[in-house]
Amino acid sequence: MNQLKIPQLNIVRRFIGVMLLIAVIAVPMLTPINKYLSIPSQIITTNKDTPIEVPYLGEHITVDTTSEHVQAIDSSTFHATEPGKSELVYEVSGFPIKKVNLSVLEDLKVIPGGQSIGVQLQTLGVLVVGHHLVNTEDGTVSPGEEAEIAVGDVIVKINDKPVKEMKEIKDYVIKAGENKKALDITIKRDKELIETTLEPVLDNKDDEYKIGLYIRDSAAGIGTMTFYEPESKKYGALGHVISDVDTKKPVQINDGTIVRSSVTSIDKGNNGVPGEKQAKFSIKENKIGNITKNSPFGIFGELNTTIKNGKYDKPMPIALSHEVKEGPAKILTVVEGEKVEEYEVEIISSVPQKYPATKGMVVQITDEELLDKTGGIVQGMSGSPIIQDNKIVGAITHVFVNDPTSGYGVHIEWMLQDAGINVYKDKKQAS
Repeated sequence: MNQLKIPQLNIVRRFIGVMLLIAVIAVPMLTPINKYLSIPSQIITTNKDTPIEVPYLGEHITVDTTSEHVQAIDSSTFHATEPGKSELVYEVSGFPIKKVNLSVLEDLKVIPGGQSIGVQLQTLGVLVVGHHLVNTEDGTVSPGEEAEIAVGDVIVKINDKPVKEMKEIKDYVIKAGENKKALDITIKRDKELIETTLEPVLDNKDDEYKIGLYIRDSAAGIGTMTFYEPESKKYGALGHVISDVDTKKPVQINDGTIVRSSVTSIDKGNNGVPGEKQAKFSIKENKIGNITKNSPFGIFGELNTTIKNGKYDKPMPIALSHEVKEGPAKILTVVEGEKVEEYEVEIISSVPQKYPATKGMVVQITDEELLDKTGGIVQGMSGSPIIQDNKIVGAITHVFVNDPTSGYGVHIEWMLQDAGINVYKDKKQAS
């Protein structure tokens, strides 16, 4: 038995020895390997004045460029003299070991906002926000619920005719009730169109025909302008989708308007209770633009007049998501009247995003004056532009309920994309 154990012990010792040898050889190589793996396959930048930096792999490995418009500052830093596409090539003794696709985009500049705006959305059809019971001779019933119409559904047609406003439905209900006929209803549920029938019933108490549905055809609120592009007049605001207060679903819009708004007071935020701007505006007066889109990244449309914030009224460059840094920044917002003020914030974290996504940044209010007035981020501040190193980098979108001094921000890249402004102009034209 002992003779059998000795060879097995020798095998284990040899195995351990080999593993230790591999470890001794591999450890010095880990740093170069990690540096090699850190080399990006693609670099996109919007500012040709900013140096382009790539990982340095050592004095025996060179990095060359394929374009005369990209010049080397040193062995790992380059400067682009004009927009365009090129490659950076890592070489060892003339043999390429890694290529980096470099895209220097046309400088895109927009004008930051900060103005308080009033918002009114006209829904696409009539939104169902609840059910109610109707008192009849046979008891209480809800015709809408029996027709399997759900909260959040949008009534788009009645008897095959488009419906745009609540007042149109009342005429249909009265006529169908008096004629003892059911209504043919077309509803939109998410992306699906559903057909159903609904028969109005007479309410004994009010002596009116009813359908047992609470409905709404518009939504209103306040927010903050983020940017506008002076040539096209396209703008972006809020930085997040407008959802119905009852259904919590995004409002599908048929039309909309933005107007000037004046902040009258501030309800300060506390832990667990978000603060809120109180403002006044008139939809019939001071119209400054329309709303054509309500998306996860805000509301968008075109301005019909020039607006100014008094702080930054000239076009500023934008920063892509991977260009945003942790550190000091500023926001533009209104806390009294219509006066746009500049306040200090800190970008706590920023996630480089290759694809559109919300909540790309965490931002903390550090300005003592703003903290004293608002307690931090409050409702109505959504859309306040974030400026870092004289670039527009994003917008405030949400407050942390348990810490009103902090909240989320969205990268400007995605707001511009949803506004129909081509951030990647040079990249797409070249391809």
